Amino acid sequence: MAQTSFVQGRSAEGAFPHLLRSWRQKRRLSQLDLALTAGVSQRHLSYLESGRAKPSRNMILQLSETLDVPLRERNDWLTAAGFAPVFKARPLDDPQMGQVMAAVRMMLTNASPFPAIAIDRAWNIRMSNAPFDMLTEMIGADLWSRVGGAERNLMRLFFHPGGIRPYVANWKAIAPLLWHRAQREAEALGGQEMKQVLLELAEYQDADTLWAAEDAALVPVLPLEVAKDGAHVSLFTVIATFGTAQDVTADELRIESFFPADEETERLFRAAAAR
Repeated sequence: MAQTSFVQGRSAEGAFPHLLRSWRQKRRLSQLDLALTAGVSQRHLSYLESGRAKPSRNMILQLSETLDVPLRERNDWLTAAGFAPVFKARPLDDPQMGQVMAAVRMMLTNASPFPAIAIDRAWNIRMSNAPFDMLTEMIGADLWSRVGGAERNLMRLFFHPGGIRPYVANWKAIAPLLWHRAQREAEALGGQEMKQVLLELAEYQDADTLWAAEDAALVPVLPLEVAKDGAHVSLFTVIATFGTAQDVTADELRIESFFPADEETERLFRAAAAR
């Protein structure tokens, strides 16, 4: 989708130079910095950005690797320069994804009795473990239908009017950090899907709240605090990614594990698992 809309909006001759220049600027590198890091001459890099020289396939892969461009966007670079895409985007149930998904399931299972989820770059929940499902059901059995969307989306869970905001005890502290994290990731990863989610949710947000970040700098790790019907949980997250992904789906997949930030939360989840 991103590739098609981009090509429609810009000529093939100007597509690759624009992509190269925009990603270099996104990474805050000068032409000289990128040339030195990638092992190419600054003059040749300048010619590539101006369209005076056409890149080879290997040069595209070399520069995109140096700039840490996500695999989906590397395919866009190749297409824009007239080459076939290299990186596949296999579905999760593809046989070649078997070992990857086995690792994901193992991580989600081993996280128990605490919640864990696998999300893509738009924060759509692709897999979850039983403790996470228990947590969302504690807030409301109809929670996902209230926030809408074709996928279970973590941003909609937090920022849609039908989501968990009324139950987040430290909303003014954590909401700005989550919103700005999503913005940074969308920019750094070229995530058009996340940008669309943010655009949809922006109309519901109070600008003052999103910039408040109350008490955000007072603790080592800011937990998510949820309170409902006398129960209170406090959780912080740790994120894991695949270090050598060569598939678009694996490249965009992340494991977000939730850990108890206090003894009360730990006891609650361990008791629930024992039951």
